[in-house]
Amino acid sequence: MRIVIAIVLVLAAGTAHAETILASVNGMVCAFCATGIEKSFKKQAAVDSVSVNLEKKLVTLNTKADQTLDDATVRKVITSAGYTVTDITRK
Repeated sequence: MRIVIAIVLVLAAGTAHAETILASVNGMVCAFCATGIEKSFKKQAAVDSVSVNLEKKLVTLNTKADQTLDDATVRKVITSAGYTVTDITRK
């Protein structure tokens, strides 16, 4: 039994952790807006995937394993694209 617990602990410690970042954004109104934000975030090395929900005014970023983007970088990318960040949360 101790061996099984030790194996589980070793496997859990070696599991890579990715992060989901949710940014609420004002000013997005069309597919062109969404595409611009997606392209901007895809240039960031830490970003694995990005999706934009225009209806909810929400940008969802998934980072690569063991990488992250700080709030300042998220805000900079979005404001450089011409939009305003109202909130950033992480899962």
